[in-house]
Amino acid sequence: MSLLDSLQKDMVAAMKAKDKGRLATVRMLKAAVTNEQINVGHDLTPDEEVSVLSRELKQRKDSLEEFKAAGRDEAVQKLEEEIKVVEGYLPKQLGADEVKAVVEETINQVGATSKADFGKVMGAVMPKLKGKADGKLVNSTVMSLLNK
Repeated sequence: MSLLDSLQKDMVAAMKAKDKGRLATVRMLKAAVTNEQINVGHDLTPDEEVSVLSRELKQRKDSLEEFKAAGRDEAVQKLEEEIKVVEGYLPKQLGADEVKAVVEETINQVGATSKADFGKVMGAVMPKLKGKADGKLVNSTVMSLLNK
């Protein structure tokens, strides 16, 4: 079942359950996936679908931080619910230990030795972890391992 089919099915289920919050989020995700499909001109591959979902999740997490800083508790609660819905469509996220193992392996593969090799390491590690780990976590892990 494609992501669009899954979103459509979940949208109908949310309508029947009268779950307005979930319905709105699923509609936004469906629109984002459909727009991306139109932009690229073909059905999305699973990697492209994960990319779209990751982008939507990142936007919500960034907004969440801003709303928390501004003290907008109602908006924070709404965004936390949206984040849970989006995360439900993404593959299981890797933990810090798993990310560290992948980063260490990549550092050894590319022969990185210092901070100057940061870009080379990030370029090699991100395709491996795309959609499976938060970019900020990967970034901080690479920095800490290269600073040793």
